[in-house]
Amino acid sequence: MPFIRESIVTTLNADGSAHVAPLGVIVEHPHLVIAPFHPSTTLENLRRHPFACVNYATDVRVFAGCVSRRRRDWPVVAAERIQGWRLACALTHEEVEVAAVIEDAERPRFQCASIHHATHAPFAGFNRAQAAVIEAAILVSRLHMLPAAKVEAELAYLQIAIDKTAGDEEREAWAWLMAKVAEAGGTPPSAC
Repeated sequence: MPFIRESIVTTLNADGSAHVAPLGVIVEHPHLVIAPFHPSTTLENLRRHPFACVNYATDVRVFAGCVSRRRRDWPVVAAERIQGWRLACALTHEEVEVAAVIEDAERPRFQCASIHHATHAPFAGFNRAQAAVIEAAILVSRLHMLPAAKVEAELAYLQIAIDKTAGDEEREAWAWLMAKVAEAGGTPPSAC
């Protein structure tokens, strides 16, 4: 199995604005592989402008906001070495350039070379609720592909970490995701 870093990838839209998308970036030394689904804005942007920022952030509202479509307008600042944007809340980011593309009907793989890496804030440690929100965001992004019983069982387990360890940001992110589950006809878990 590949080593995957859950991140926020920012690409450049045709109008010069930032497109912000949560993506698991695959680490295949010396490359970072971005594999967006067909069709997607990230895919179109990388084909047109073969550069991106891979952002590592602990504000899980970014993941949940994008997946639930509750919020997509996250603050960005100009990248340092490429034409593009990075997340303002990123603890670190990598600016990458597409070195090769492996075509695939479902998920083309953009093998990217790191051009620049910068650290912006210290990492304060792991939080189980942050991990639970990221896992829930992945489940929510696949509601159309997974059996409802599997989603409900996994969300019920993840709810435990939310109940025990979440701060305000994680609770807000969790609420956005559970609203998306309810909108899709699922049954979100109840808080303990």
